Amino acid sequence: MVFGILSNNEAKKERKGWMKQATEGPCNVPKPGVLDFINKAKWDAWNALGSLPKETARHNYVDLVSSLSASSESSIQVTPAADRKQPGSDALVVTSQDGITTITLNRPDKKNALTTQMYHDIMLALEAASKDDSAITVLTGNGDYYCSGNDLTNFTDIPPGGVEEKARSGAVLLRDFVDRFIDFPKPLVAVVNGPAVGISVTILGLFDIVYATDRATFHTPFSHLGQSPEGCSSYTFPKIMGPSKATEMLVFGKKLTAREACTQGLVTEVFPDSTFQKEVWVRLKAYSKLPPNAMRISKQVIRNTEKEKLHAINAEESNILRERWLSDECMNAVVSFLSKKAKL
Repeated sequence: MVFGILSNNEAKKERKGWMKQATEGPCNVPKPGVLDFINKAKWDAWNALGSLPKETARHNYVDLVSSLSASSESSIQVTPAADRKQPGSDALVVTSQDGITTITLNRPDKKNALTTQMYHDIMLALEAASKDDSAITVLTGNGDYYCSGNDLTNFTDIPPGGVEEKARSGAVLLRDFVDRFIDFPKPLVAVVNGPAVGISVTILGLFDIVYATDRATFHTPFSHLGQSPEGCSSYTFPKIMGPSKATEMLVFGKKLTAREACTQGLVTEVFPDSTFQKEVWVRLKAYSKLPPNAMRISKQVIRNTEKEKLHAINAEESNILRERWLSDECMNAVVSFLSKKAKL
C-alpha cells in the first residue's frame, strides 16, 4: 500500500514536469529552497528534462496522462470508483465497419451529456482509432441529441483536494481531450444527428467535415454559466465565421440553426432529417474507399502549419477556464442552473 502511494506521488511529480516543459519550455525559474520539499520535487522533475522541445514534451505528457487515466489511482480521475464507467461501457459505443470507425455517444436519456469518465473513454477511443485499419473516424450521438455538452453534475463531485484540485484536474483533462482532436491523424467527421451544446460545438472547428441534420442546433452558453470558450473555438470560430458572428455565439450565446451554421462555415452540409442517416453514410462509405495514406498525408499538409498554435491556444483556454471554475460568478451560475433543472 505504501509503495502504491509513493509510486502515485512520483507519477504526479513527473506529470508536473512534463506539463511545465510542454507549456513553458525548459526550466527557467530559480530552484526552491531545500526545505520546500513539494515545490523542490516539482522543480527537479521539470529541470531534469533539460532543453527538450515543447512538442516532444507535449506528446510524452499526453502519453503519461493516458497511462495514468487507465489506473484507478490516477489523480485525474475525480469520479468515485463505485460510480465509474469503464472504457467500452454503454455510455460510449465504438464500432468499425466498411473502413469507418464510429464513436457513438450513448446516453440518449441524458441527451448524451458528457461525464468525466466519458472524456477518458473518448480519448482512449480516438487513440485506438488512430492506429486501427479504418480510413475515416466518425463521432456521432444516439437518440434525439448529438450532445448536450458537459453533464453539470460533474461540478458537484468534489475530490478530497477540494475545489482547487477539481479545477486543476478538470483543466488538465480538458486540455488533453482537445489535444487528441488537434493531433488526430485521419479524416475526422462529425455526424451531428441533433442539437449540440458546449464542448460538442466548440471542437467542431477541429473536425475535417461536419454533416448535420436540419433539426440540429448549435449552442455555446458559456457566459450564461460564468465560463469562457474552450476547444480552440476562441481561434477557430472567428477564423471560420468572422469575429462578429463568433462573438454572437461564444460571448452572447446565440443559438444557430443548422442552416445558419452551414452558411457561416461551421457545418459542411445540411441534410433533411428524414434522409440524413442514409445520405451521410452512403457518402462516408464512398470516401472510406479512397487511399487511406493519401488522405492522412493530405490532412497533415493542411493542418500541420497550425498545430503548434492550436496546442498553445488550447493550453491558454484551459488555464483561463480553471480560473473561471473557481470564481464566485461561475459557481453561482452553475448552482442556479442545477437548482432550476431540479425544479423541472
